[in-house]
Amino acid sequence: MKQLFAIFSFCLCIVTNAQNSRFIYEVSMRKDSTNKNDIKTELAYLDTQGNQSIFYAEKRIKRDSVMQVAFQSSGTIRPDRNTMENLRSDINYSIEKDLTNQKVNFKDRIARDIYTYTEDRPMNWKILNETAKIGDYKTQKATLDFAGRQWTAWFTQDIPVMDGPYKFYGLPGLIIKIEDSKGDYAFLLKETKKIGDLPVLRNMGNIIKVKRVDYLKQLEKYKKDPASFFDQGRTRMMTVHGSGSVSGANTTDMRKRMEERIKEELKNNNNPIELQ
Repeated sequence: MKQLFAIFSFCLCIVTNAQNSRFIYEVSMRKDSTNKNDIKTELAYLDTQGNQSIFYAEKRIKRDSVMQVAFQSSGTIRPDRNTMENLRSDINYSIEKDLTNQKVNFKDRIARDIYTYTEDRPMNWKILNETAKIGDYKTQKATLDFAGRQWTAWFTQDIPVMDGPYKFYGLPGLIIKIEDSKGDYAFLLKETKKIGDLPVLRNMGNIIKVKRVDYLKQLEKYKKDPASFFDQGRTRMMTVHGSGSVSGANTTDMRKRMEERIKEELKNNNNPIELQ
C-alpha cells in the first residue's frame, strides 16, 4: 500500500501542479431511520491541492461568503436571517486529508465549539475485478467495512487521485461513487472544475482537539442534554439589541426556542453515517 501511495502521490503532484481541482459530489442522506422516504440531498466539495484535500458542504462556503459580505458592509456579522436559514446544511462537518502521511482530520461543531480529531481506523479496501461505466468514467469496484457500515465504491484510474468524499481515500484512483449497503448514504461525482487555492473555512467558536473516543463522548452528552452546552453568557450575546440593552424575557424565550429546535433536530437525526 505504501508503494502504491508513493506512485500515485507522484502522479497526483504532476496532475495538480498547475491547477487545483474541485470534485463536486451529490450527497444523499437518510438521517431519520423512522422515515425511509425522507432522503435529503445536497452538494459537497472535495477540493484537492497536491496531496492535501478538504471535504465540506457547498452551503458551508456559501454561508461563509454571506457572513463575510455582511461583516464588510456593517462591521458586524448580522446576515439576513432567511438567507442563512436557506443555507443550513445537513453536512455540518469538514474533513481535511494529508495523503502523504495518510492522515484524516475530522471537524464537527457541538454547540458553540468545534471538535477535531484524527481518524484512528484504517481503510482496508477489497478491490474487485468488476468494472462499470459511470458517466464518462470507466470505474472499478471496491468494498469496505468502515464505522459499522458496508460500503461499495466505484473508482477510476482516469483521475490519479487516491481520494474521495467524506473520509474515504486510498484506492488507486478517484472515487466516483460510493454507497452503503442499506442505501442510507451515497456520494456521486457530478462535476469537476479547476480552482485556485484551497478555501479557508470560517470556524466560529473554540477549536478543541480531542481523540475520537472523546469526541463521541461529548456528542452523546450533547444529545442527552443540549441545553447544558449553552451557558447564559452565550445566550446574552445572541440577544443584545442595537442599543446595547438586554431583554431578560427575550433571552429566556430565545433559549427555549433554541432548545426545542435542537431537540427536534436530534430526534430526526437518529441514523448517523457512522454507526460505530
